[in-house]
Amino acid sequence: MSKAQHHQVTASDGLRLHAVTYGDESATPVVLVHGYPDNHLVWEPVAERLAERYYVVAYDVRGAGRSESGRRIRDYRLDQLGQDLAAVVDALIPGRGFHLAAHDWGSIQSWESVTTSRLQGRILSYTTISGPCLDHAAHWMRRRLLTTQPGLLRQGLGQLASSWYIVMFQLPLLAPTLWQTVLGRLWPAYLEHREGVKESTPSPTQTADGKEGVQLYRANFVPKMIKPEQRHAHCPVQLLVPTGDNYVNVGLFDDLTQWVPELYRRDIDATHWVPLSQPDLIAGWIDEFARHIDGTETSAAVDAARVA
Repeated sequence: MSKAQHHQVTASDGLRLHAVTYGDESATPVVLVHGYPDNHLVWEPVAERLAERYYVVAYDVRGAGRSESGRRIRDYRLDQLGQDLAAVVDALIPGRGFHLAAHDWGSIQSWESVTTSRLQGRILSYTTISGPCLDHAAHWMRRRLLTTQPGLLRQGLGQLASSWYIVMFQLPLLAPTLWQTVLGRLWPAYLEHREGVKESTPSPTQTADGKEGVQLYRANFVPKMIKPEQRHAHCPVQLLVPTGDNYVNVGLFDDLTQWVPELYRRDIDATHWVPLSQPDLIAGWIDEFARHIDGTETSAAVDAARVA
């Protein structure tokens, strides 16, 4: 594989974002967006495999890796994160369509682009892993917490229990202090023992990424839970669901067909950080879905995964 190329992209508010590209620039583009508390390196095993067929673009979300940090909480709102994705693709693949794949918070923020008009027509497909649209999640929670049906109520309470850390992240000092004093140092061990995955190279910016990334939660969760919007996808969506996810309840996606006209779902026996634990499978499914949507190679497995 060709050596990764590094780029600097200027966001709409002047902040500088670090991006990396892999593979042949003339090939069909695939853009990868990482989650919290990661940076683009979490996608590296998948990117290296995809680069055999695609031009792969990955970038450090603002506040992570080698990208600059916002100065205010509102600098991390979803609309700005959507503008960041637009800035990256406009700079590195101007005017071109691309397949989008994202994990965790990368998925949460990428729903902003998949359900609004800024990149409509350019996003050819979206593969999402362990990151619901916050608007969809809010509607899902309201239906389950404001019900008299025991099964639905148990689902809602179960997701609340799995999301304990989100409440903690709303506190201005606790989470950053924990990252500075304990979590940054112990994160590789946590991933290995709790999630069953091991990074080939621990991130040198892990502590800073964890501290700064808390702003993503503080900027977005409460407003979206209070006043969710109606969000409908404008491209085909492939939902990959790790059934052993410790943070995102698999039932959280049960209502997704009302928001996604063309939805495909594939479950995986894995924990949350599946891009690290099963890069061959994830790269293969992104590739298979992209070729199916492009019409270059029909897949019976993708057809079988369609739920809407």
